[in-house]
Amino acid sequence: MDTNTKQFLSELLESLKKIDYVKPEDIPNIDLYMDQITTFMDSQLADFKRHEDDKILTKTMINNYAKNDLLPPPEKKKYSKEHVLTLIFIYYFKSILSISDIQSILNPITDKYFGKTGESNYSLEDIYKEVFGLEHEETLNVMKDITKKFTTAQRTFPNASGEDAELLRTFSFICMLSYDVYVKKALIEKMLDRATVKQDDTNEKRKKK
Repeated sequence: MDTNTKQFLSELLESLKKIDYVKPEDIPNIDLYMDQITTFMDSQLADFKRHEDDKILTKTMINNYAKNDLLPPPEKKKYSKEHVLTLIFIYYFKSILSISDIQSILNPITDKYFGKTGESNYSLEDIYKEVFGLEHEETLNVMKDITKKFTTAQRTFPNASGEDAELLRTFSFICMLSYDVYVKKALIEKMLDRATVKQDDTNEKRKKK
């Protein structure tokens, strides 16, 4: 692996280390207006922007999430800490899943735990902490996997040289990463489809009783 390639891999892994999730304690404990929500999300998730002028969250997005029953309605135009937690989940899911699939994932959680403090062993904040608490270990696993894929890609097209080698090996690396995303997305979709079938069967049995 030449010096430039090693530097690229090093920079790639370093950028992954900087990725961090929004800590629950950093979310205001007071209800926020929509403008305050978009400002907060934009500042907290700035490292995820591809371009500096990209918007993490807009008023239109929030309204669309509410219309699609992804986000519980605000109280007197104010959004709670649980609304922010839900929006963060939506943010991560929306880059790979459809709105209907996100509904299938989130609605059972928000229906059971949103605003239900004291009625269950878990609150929405408890669930958020548990899930995102896995982030550090998972980031390490991802870094190892990326390093392995990158090393494998560098061994492809052994007879290529110069610009051809760089172009083709970069293409190999992108294809490997894309396939990884494709397989995991397909797995999520199959899990959701299976859960939907089970729920439909349960509903049908209830109707027959």
